[in-house]
Amino acid sequence: MRPAGRARWGWGNDDGAVRDDDDRLYLVTGATGYIGGRLVPELLAAGRRVRVLARHPDRLRDRPWVHDVDVVGGDLGDPSAVAAAMDGVSVAYYLAHSLTTGAGFEQTDADLASSFAAAAKTAGVQRIVYLGGMSPQSHSGSTLSAHLRSRGEVGRILRASGVPTVELRAAVIIGSGSASFEMLRYVSERLPVMVTPRWVRSRLQPIAIRDVLRYLVAAASIPPEVNRPFDIGGPDVLSYEDMMQRYAAVAGLRQRVIVGVPALSLGLSSLWVGLVTPVPSGIARPLVESLRHEVVCQEHDIARWIPDPPDGLLGFDRAVGYALRRIRDRDVPTWWAAASIRGAASEPLPSDPDWAGGTLYADDRRATAQASPATVWTVVEGLGGGHGWYSSTVLWAARGLLDRAVGGIGLRRGRRDPETLLVGEPLDFWRVEERQPPRLLRLRAEMRLPGRAWLEYRIDGPAEGPAELRQRAVFAPRGLAGHVYWWAVAPFHVFVFAPMARGIVREAEIAQRRTEPGRAVPASVAPGSAAADLGGPDDRRAGPDGVGEHATMPR
Repeated sequence: MRPAGRARWGWGNDDGAVRDDDDRLYLVTGATGYIGGRLVPELLAAGRRVRVLARHPDRLRDRPWVHDVDVVGGDLGDPSAVAAAMDGVSVAYYLAHSLTTGAGFEQTDADLASSFAAAAKTAGVQRIVYLGGMSPQSHSGSTLSAHLRSRGEVGRILRASGVPTVELRAAVIIGSGSASFEMLRYVSERLPVMVTPRWVRSRLQPIAIRDVLRYLVAAASIPPEVNRPFDIGGPDVLSYEDMMQRYAAVAGLRQRVIVGVPALSLGLSSLWVGLVTPVPSGIARPLVESLRHEVVCQEHDIARWIPDPPDGLLGFDRAVGYALRRIRDRDVPTWWAAASIRGAASEPLPSDPDWAGGTLYADDRRATAQASPATVWTVVEGLGGGHGWYSSTVLWAARGLLDRAVGGIGLRRGRRDPETLLVGEPLDFWRVEERQPPRLLRLRAEMRLPGRAWLEYRIDGPAEGPAELRQRAVFAPRGLAGHVYWWAVAPFHVFVFAPMARGIVREAEIAQRRTEPGRAVPASVAPGSAAADLGGPDDRRAGPDGVGEHATMPR
């Protein structure tokens, strides 16, 4: 029976049928994240009834599976929201993790896990499934990285809840869009010669995202008397140096020249990764901390309940090959950058100037395109990433570098797909706040600012054109620093925002002419097209990198 009193966006198949005899209700937390966003469609494909708990339900709006699940809005830190989400649940997946090592993150992780465990026990949940990190047995808790120590503590809390818990412990997950894979990918591709710290010699046991998802789905059916952690890993045990060399071979690159430097500190390693890859140093640090340890499976007991597939677990080389193919085919449904940045603005665009103490600055530009609104929309939705912003490349690059210099994300994230966007996903140093094709796109800034900023596009006009484009940059200052910031950058707007609007119109008119009868349409019309990306197709039977993927991360 569906719980009453909460908004929901659909259940199961149109006829309400369940495709096998498992009629239990499955709760997935972290559905907007990398793993959770891939687990949900896998559960649905297995015929499961699924509910998701999401702090920002609107960010799920464009997911193809959203109408097949019960969406409950709420925060893991809100006991009442967690209790409501647990109502009627038999299996609960705990997939919430801190991506950074900021002050107090270990206590926050522990508090959230305790609240979740208590709610599961009260609701009569039959099974908790948790994906954590593999801990090296040769290190005590005091010598483990904070990242691994916190993962281990969360697992202990869940197992002690009184609800049977399966804790799956993985090392490096190989799949397009994962932070670990993106770090490996960019370091290997961008540095044919590299000076590396000691941690590149540590042995690891990577696992393909496909196998992680298979374990997660099957873990729900492990007998209730099982309450323990399991190490999960692929068939290969490699050093990070080995992984870089084998990545290069799969990607068709020359062998990398790697020179080890024992004295390179953890902090410098994180900064180095942040400089070379799109993964910022704040996220790279916990990843690098984990790589300092040897993380190799100490047991394979999971095979007693979840046997290996007939063709075996996916090896490293095949996992990398599938991930690269997914990237080329723009088929990466989730990626690391989709996670919200701590402290980033989350309020929607204010409509009342009083919201900002009587001041709401705006740069408003309008232009007419001799093209249809649909054509203009394709250009607007393609902004950022490899396409750029149709204005001063130097000024955009400088703004990105400035943001990185003060601890922000900069332009490193790029975009998931070169053509389409989803509500809630990142785009360079913006996040998609609203998307109503072909009429409205609103981006919310996530760069470091003394205030909050938005970039909005509205497209009006008849279906056949001409289209009226309105481009509006809005800034809500915070304190005196916010006002000073706006007036300091305002002189540069004529070089940034004015050319953007003109460039969008010009590109739309060119695209419109290409569609006219008698004109050939080139296979690729802009940077970032499929020809510029690595990879090739795969499907479930061929061996997916995740079991279905989509993306064009920056190169």
